[in-house]
Amino acid sequence: MTSVITGDIINSTKHSNPNVWLTSLKQALEQVSSNTNNWEIFRGDSFQIEISDINQSFISAVYIKACIKMIKGLDVRMAIGFGHKTFNGNTVTESNGSAFQDSGNLLEILKQSKTNLKLKGIPNIDNELNLYLKLIGILMDNWSVNSAEIVKLHLENENKIQKELAKIIGISQDAVSKRMKRAYLDEILEVNEMLISKIAQSKIIE
Repeated sequence: MTSVITGDIINSTKHSNPNVWLTSLKQALEQVSSNTNNWEIFRGDSFQIEISDINQSFISAVYIKACIKMIKGLDVRMAIGFGHKTFNGNTVTESNGSAFQDSGNLLEILKQSKTNLKLKGIPNIDNELNLYLKLIGILMDNWSVNSAEIVKLHLENENKIQKELAKIIGISQDAVSKRMKRAYLDEILEVNEMLISKIAQSKIIE
């Protein structure tokens, strides 16, 4: 089993210089997977990344979103597909299988429904999980630049306490705590743990 995130940048055409967001997107994808064969940017503002550890798929999507939301006015739409990989291409976009197909097809549906995050491929509980993603997605869609920054920083430094994070970005520990609350970071991490548990219960890995 594997997982695939297919996404595109929202409002990318409003920036005359694509490097404004392209650099951040590349850095985000490299952080999620240092193996560049696992991800690709295409059509200018679209991307696809394979995440073989399916338990990392949601939190990886959160990280990518945080990186892009740090650029004022931009957001990202992502579809997560779970399933088999039946063909291993030279690039991720050449690979095939249910995870790749579901992710790509789902992204087209998201564009029509104006939804920014959804998954497909967890037997019998797709609808339940997507309700959680819809609710937490509303909160993430409304992140400020500061909220996105603190989520990105936490995910890059999961073992560091608030005091240490405060030193990295030059603010007080109290300010870090407030930003985390405004970003609903605890709730996002709870949803991540719930998704991991639900995936395990669904026996998708078998």
